[in-house]
Amino acid sequence: MIGAPHKLAPATHALARRTLAGAFGRGLVDLPIELGDEPDLAQAPDETRYARAVMRIAQEAPVRIEPDELLVGSATLALAPKHRVPAYWGGESIYPSISHVTPGFDFALERGYAGLRAEVVARLAEGDLDEGGETLLRAMLVCLDAARVWQARYLDALDQRIAASQGEQREQYRAVRASLAWVPELPPRTFRQAVQALWFLFAFQRLCGNWPGVGRFDAMLGPYLEQDLAEGRITLDEARELVAHFWIKGAEWCGASTSFGGSGDAQHYQNIVLSGVDAAGRDVTNPVTYLVLDVVEELGISDLPIAVRVGQHTPDELLERIAQVQRWGGGIVAIYNEEQVLAALQRFGYGLEDARRYANDGCWEVQIPGETAFAYYPIDVLAILQRTLGVTGGGAPPECATFEELYAAYRSDLHAALDEFHRLADGFMSARGSRCVPSALLSLLIRDCVAKGRGYWERGARYTVLSPHAGGIPDAADSLLAIRRLVYEEGRLTLPELVAVLREDWVGQEALRREVAGRFPGYGNDAPEGDAMAQRVLGDFLGAAERVPERNGVLRPPGVSTFGRTLAWREQRGATAAGRKAGEILSNNFSPAPGRDRSGPTAVIRSHTSLDLVRLANGTALELKLHPSAVQGEEGLRALVELMRTFTRLGGLFLQIDVVDNDTLRDAQVHPERYPNLAVRVSGWSARFVTLDTEWQELIIQRTQQR
Repeated sequence: MIGAPHKLAPATHALARRTLAGAFGRGLVDLPIELGDEPDLAQAPDETRYARAVMRIAQEAPVRIEPDELLVGSATLALAPKHRVPAYWGGESIYPSISHVTPGFDFALERGYAGLRAEVVARLAEGDLDEGGETLLRAMLVCLDAARVWQARYLDALDQRIAASQGEQREQYRAVRASLAWVPELPPRTFRQAVQALWFLFAFQRLCGNWPGVGRFDAMLGPYLEQDLAEGRITLDEARELVAHFWIKGAEWCGASTSFGGSGDAQHYQNIVLSGVDAAGRDVTNPVTYLVLDVVEELGISDLPIAVRVGQHTPDELLERIAQVQRWGGGIVAIYNEEQVLAALQRFGYGLEDARRYANDGCWEVQIPGETAFAYYPIDVLAILQRTLGVTGGGAPPECATFEELYAAYRSDLHAALDEFHRLADGFMSARGSRCVPSALLSLLIRDCVAKGRGYWERGARYTVLSPHAGGIPDAADSLLAIRRLVYEEGRLTLPELVAVLREDWVGQEALRREVAGRFPGYGNDAPEGDAMAQRVLGDFLGAAERVPERNGVLRPPGVSTFGRTLAWREQRGATAAGRKAGEILSNNFSPAPGRDRSGPTAVIRSHTSLDLVRLANGTALELKLHPSAVQGEEGLRALVELMRTFTRLGGLFLQIDVVDNDTLRDAQVHPERYPNLAVRVSGWSARFVTLDTEWQELIIQRTQQR
């Protein structure tokens, strides 16, 4: 990041440059760990096979230690960034892995692997588990043994480095070894041990293919640093270096081949949450909060996206620090409106203490870390409207004499889609092995799995969540507004005539299309009519979702999202009545469609927050793309702070701000070699722009540039 203040050591910068250049990601190994050659596993339960795979991975995965790194432990197997367990059965990848989860790293730090092992042993000794439960817990013990094997291999490698080095290098290796010899087997006693322990817990999950969120980084690590500072064991500069090395190691998959193709090289769901209150309502903001912001400002590493929990109580000092980092670009730092998120969670039924512990699933969907087994179910409300109209699906346009009759037909189809969702949700994670995703390693870090003798995919977690997520609400609302005006108020076209125009993708009607696209100020312009229609569509989606908040053990907190489906859904969508042609990129998450928001960022926020967002217990996201000129100098900094203040005061949930110049993005398309580390916010993740394919790059470029 050119111009960012430099506080970190030159060796740290050099290691960061190597990492971001893909030196380690391109060096991942496709190790032929073949379990099909082990005869005793042929009839073994999946959890037993999985645990054996974890052990083999721990025994055989390459161990990598760089001379200048202050933390060790690397996920070095090439299948892991492809969302697979890096082992084989009969030449095929043995199992998919698990993501969209933030495990209980907090209680793992408090107990250490030794404490987790004691819990499993005690539960087995109770003797009342069924066969599947006993198999799971014995697999957990194998996974814990595997983690100890992995730790021992790193300790041996460090011993070899110590013997072969001298001077400052030898002392550095000794310091790293001293931390790792204690953690994560035992609870950390110092900040350095705590950072190493958290990294090693996280990295072992990644080594075995899982993609976990990290969670509340400063809440977990802040108390260790504050104690060390008080007792004179560490300085802030030393602590900043340790945090920087955590971020550098978080980027080690940069340059690796992933399972997501064109959506960038940093989509591994490893989000960080900062600040906010703890379960008792105490503010957790501490020196670690600010050290993290220092590090991302200086290094520009986007692979660990940050969400800061802020609210009306947040001091200007923290908001200004967030804004200072945001205006460097990269979309690395987003904000949650803590008060509104807590209100939404409690309204849905979560207890206050659990709600206060919220983090995310690795994007921005809200969940209680260490207690939630999570997935979401996308519903394209624009595609439903277009099928109701007969634009797609081959049906005839409905015979509706009034707009209310048409809307009633749409609402009926929308409710039918939610009824189907609820039917599917009833069976979610309902049977042992129903998803064939064994989870002994992850389930160790999910509360209640040990007590129940049930894994992550078997209703073992305290909360099993399948969240219905609507996408396309702004597009559906803008289309309905245009239909009401053109057909039912002005009589410019009959409904069948308008549907015929849309089926032909506005061919021969360009003047009308341009008029429609520019005339009606829809959602995103602080226009009451457009916002009211968006609220109506949202309200009917929520009404259908809320009919069944929980059934058959499955919670169904609603959310609004699209993520990358704005691209994938183009195949099922036709031209829209709001003047969009088939195949265009439309609204992302709960942001206006590109080019529809013409009244500035404050108007976008006012439109967004006019909706009943407190009913979205699983959350939603608003994106804003600002031109760098809008945030220059002290005036620009204050404007960015006030934008965040406005968002929280008016009741938003989650705000992603990216500061980027479209001219720079266009130049990066032509000259990617000039911009290897230019990061942008995509959705719940950031990515280096040049690693996105052309469609994904256009998704970013076409977002409205606010000045």
